[in-house]
Amino acid sequence: MLELGLEGKTAIVTGGSDGLGRATAARFAAEGVKTVICGRREQYLIDVAAEIESETGGTVLPVRADVSLAADCAGLVDATVSAFGGVDILINNAGTSAAAGFESVSDEEWDIDIDLKIMGAVRMIRGVLPFMKKAGGGSIVNATIGAGKAPPAERLPTSVSRAAGINLTKSLANEFAKDNIRVNAICIGLIKSAQWERRAGDGSLDAFYENMAKNVPLKRMGEASDYGDLAAFLCSSRGSYITGTAINLDGGLCSTV
Repeated sequence: MLELGLEGKTAIVTGGSDGLGRATAARFAAEGVKTVICGRREQYLIDVAAEIESETGGTVLPVRADVSLAADCAGLVDATVSAFGGVDILINNAGTSAAAGFESVSDEEWDIDIDLKIMGAVRMIRGVLPFMKKAGGGSIVNATIGAGKAPPAERLPTSVSRAAGINLTKSLANEFAKDNIRVNAICIGLIKSAQWERRAGDGSLDAFYENMAKNVPLKRMGEASDYGDLAAFLCSSRGSYITGTAINLDGGLCSTV
């Protein structure tokens, strides 16, 4: 087994109660990382944290927070530092899919998307930076999508906010390399999640996934654990020379590298 050197570190995973965030939290907890997860549904969050602890034997702290609210972001960082003394890892995973044509997207929808996906990440990064600097380094991973690199038609406002997330990643990687703080992005493609399960409706989920994967070169949907594994590697000692990258995790779907 590849030793990642993560044991004893502290991580915050936003949107950590479902899908990709949950898988990442579980991977960190299994590696001995003290893991903090946030979400907006408090009891559900508490239940998920207990499940992950039972599955992994790790430590998971649930903190109710909406990252589109500045006060909640500050409270999340405060709760983490109060419980564990600092923050070594931040996974900016919170976000939703919003895909429409330009003429149908309102000002309010633009504001909501940017506030959640960009300003949420900005607020969280701003909050953890002092603690990472004090500790002598840290690792930040921003969730994005391939459409942030190669936007197809009618994927607004998500493709724009995710492109901004890629830019933010590179900008901060350059700025904070001197502090040994690494910043990377994962550009996800078609990965199994509760979001897709809801879209499948009452039909066969396997058939739905098979149909979705037809245009993927590897001819399959990714697993949430694929994302968790990559996030863990990027934050580990094994990934210590990787910063400023936006890695496609999409089975070859994105048309750009």
